[in-house]
Amino acid sequence: MTEGLELRRMGSGVVIVAAGAALALIAIVLTARDGMTEWSYAVTFGALIAIGEMVQFRVDRIRNRAPIATSAALGYAMLRGPSVGVPPDVAQVVAVTAVATVAGLLPRAIAGLGWDIVVSCRRGISVACAAAVFSLLAPADLAWTGRWQDALWLSGAMLLGVLSAGVSDALIGAGQATERHNRPFPAALRDELSVMGRIGLAMGISGILLATGTALLGLWAPPLVVVPLLLTQFAFRRFASAQRTYRTTVRSMARSTEIAGFSSPGQNARTAQLAVALGHDLGLTPARMEALEYAALLSGVGQLALADPSPGGASLLRTREERRRAAEIGAAVIERSGVLDHVAEIVRHSNDPYRQGRANNADIPVESGIVNVALAYEQLVGEGNGQSPAKAMESIGLGIGAEYDPVVVESLRRVIGRGFRF
Repeated sequence: MTEGLELRRMGSGVVIVAAGAALALIAIVLTARDGMTEWSYAVTFGALIAIGEMVQFRVDRIRNRAPIATSAALGYAMLRGPSVGVPPDVAQVVAVTAVATVAGLLPRAIAGLGWDIVVSCRRGISVACAAAVFSLLAPADLAWTGRWQDALWLSGAMLLGVLSAGVSDALIGAGQATERHNRPFPAALRDELSVMGRIGLAMGISGILLATGTALLGLWAPPLVVVPLLLTQFAFRRFASAQRTYRTTVRSMARSTEIAGFSSPGQNARTAQLAVALGHDLGLTPARMEALEYAALLSGVGQLALADPSPGGASLLRTREERRRAAEIGAAVIERSGVLDHVAEIVRHSNDPYRQGRANNADIPVESGIVNVALAYEQLVGEGNGQSPAKAMESIGLGIGAEYDPVVVESLRRVIGRGFRF
């Protein structure tokens, strides 16, 4: 796959790759000039980083995860102790991480497996931040001596190093999300920090345990700490596989309306595409974004209970009562899955006029209004319908405050103004 090399699709990722490459090159030159210390530890942790990169995986459709590589790199950055004669400096940490990362990515590239050079460079930059903060707070002669004062200072320095890595990566990720999806930066940063709190800190603490164990037990420690990481990675991969199956099932359900002729080919996917763009613009959380996408895909399922298809899948041509009945039936069908109740609630209110629905009932999710607007726009502009975006916006604008949520319509204006097209 060429996923990692398509620079034209990377945007600010080019800057991230350039920064990571420059940082790695400087570190390698400095390490070559000053000489490598503690080769056995460098090789051991480098091998762990390379293996972690080789077995990276994608859980959330946003970025690849490499928990073993991240924990190993952070652990190497925070080595101090009686078993480590001369701890690695910042340059050596960055150099070993960079070389090991390339060594781990090459087999994936050769095998045609997915990889993301931007994410790997982000990981390298965050590790450099952790190494710099830790080195600043913990002098090279500070080690695990058995004194509680030293232990407390080292533990605090390690924790701050991990936090600096997480925050730097979150800032970079939020900037990318803002550029790529036009998300408000505060919302993007909130999401990145949330991921850091749930996943990043777990990898960081594993790195702390790896560094502490190695400092006290030597090279016997990495196998002991990596085994739980391998089991955790296996569980994550199983979860990722289940999520892919889940999404495939939802998309198959969505296509049933197209096969039966109740919606035009690709209509549900186009509606979901626009709904997701609106959700990004409004700063919805990732969990709500996923529910929104599923609701947009499944918004037409209830039409299967109607007597006959709408011409060209134009459900807006049906009476208000028919649309409400279809939404209620669709919600009931979705609820039977037992795991999509939040999606069913969005679909249930997706045909409610704003004035009679969300304007008077704050419990109705804004996602319902998003699906309503996205579906209306798709049926006006979508494949074969012929209206221009400007004409469609004019038609939707006539229903602001009555049929459509003003907040969502304003978001649609911004999204269309930025050049969104199906």
